[in-house]
Amino acid sequence: MPDFVDEAVLHVKAGNGGHGCASVHREKFKPLGGPDGGNGGRGGDVVLEVDTQTATLLDYQRRPHRSARNGTPGQGGHRAGANGEDLVLAVPDGTVVTRVDGEVVADLVGHGTRLVLAQGGSGGLGNAALASKKRKAPGFALKGEEGEGFDVRLEMKTIADVGLVGFPSAGKSSLIAAMSAARPKIADYPFTTLVPNLGVVEAGSVQYVIADVPGLIPGASDGRGLGLEFLRHIERCSTLLHVLDCATYEQGRDPVSDLEALEAELSAYGERAGVDLSDRPRLVALNKVDVPEARDLADLVTPILVERGYQVMEVSAASREGLRELSFALAEQVAAARKATPAAEPTRIVLRPKMIGDIPFQVVPLGDNTFEVRGDKPARWVRQTDFSNDEAVGYLAERLNRIGIEEELAKAGATEGAEVRIGTEEDSVVFDWDTSTDAEIVPSGPRGTDARLG
Repeated sequence: MPDFVDEAVLHVKAGNGGHGCASVHREKFKPLGGPDGGNGGRGGDVVLEVDTQTATLLDYQRRPHRSARNGTPGQGGHRAGANGEDLVLAVPDGTVVTRVDGEVVADLVGHGTRLVLAQGGSGGLGNAALASKKRKAPGFALKGEEGEGFDVRLEMKTIADVGLVGFPSAGKSSLIAAMSAARPKIADYPFTTLVPNLGVVEAGSVQYVIADVPGLIPGASDGRGLGLEFLRHIERCSTLLHVLDCATYEQGRDPVSDLEALEAELSAYGERAGVDLSDRPRLVALNKVDVPEARDLADLVTPILVERGYQVMEVSAASREGLRELSFALAEQVAAARKATPAAEPTRIVLRPKMIGDIPFQVVPLGDNTFEVRGDKPARWVRQTDFSNDEAVGYLAERLNRIGIEEELAKAGATEGAEVRIGTEEDSVVFDWDTSTDAEIVPSGPRGTDARLG
């Protein structure tokens, strides 16, 4: 398995909230001193945080399932449960987070940027918090809520100052090895570079990062070869360096046609991805001039490329000729880009919840005197209820009636004994609508149970 991984699917699960405690204070001369059950602790969140020392998503490919800790239950004596510890996951700078349906959640740029990816469940209230004038000594508590859990896709877009653009075997890996301390795999066959290589170059007082990424071929913007795997890594490079092979013997290949093909692929990818690459400064490195025929060809095409507006450098990764001049030319472009665009600072990621609307629930007739109540609030209250406790079930019925479910059922045509469902198809809870009781909706327990409480 390679050490560099730029994509991973992460399965996250936030911590569940702890259950509330139902307890009555007792001491020698106060056998029934009142409810003193504490609240459950909140479940831990799953948080993504940008760390510039993290350069790969390899750890998440190896261990894709990550969970935060649960909150602990409340206890008697008004002792609240402990909150679950948050799980903080370090990701590389420039990580894009998307849902499985393709929706972009966040683009994490800047050291220290944090995103609460999955929120922990709230702790259940203890009976001390549920006490009221009407119910002075509740004999029940609320259950903690489950934390969020889902899958997301992490995609790393390499943060580098200079992106090396060129055909396979153009000498990009050799060039980065000669200019920096990076030691990429080098060979004489196409697609030696299967994953991006990063190298740090120092030129005077300027230090910058260059990215050697998989070679580009015509049709890369349509997914041919490793093109798409390459192209997304140059989106954030401030400067592009075309590395052209002057010593190739492939038929129909020459530096000028290679450059035209590379520019065409950059333009096509930019249109497809919605990224404007036309404003990125370009330099051209005519590589392998240590070969006599290559030097002659470089001397021939240099005036043509200069006339087209390119800054051209004749270099050799093997003999290191021209590398010092190239490194300073790149440093000048990088410094200008940095001055024009300051380094990204940690940003505050704000996720805005979807609008729920004025109506907290909706009653949907299903036929045969059966109705479904849809809404976040009723479903949440059902999840908090301990159906083994009659008093807790009665409290749920009061809450449901308080928000007007009874009236909406009547408007929808419900009659005596109507079956009312709340929850998802898999774990819905069934209710009997009994107009002879004070709490006119009587929960009958989770779906699939035989116990009828109404």
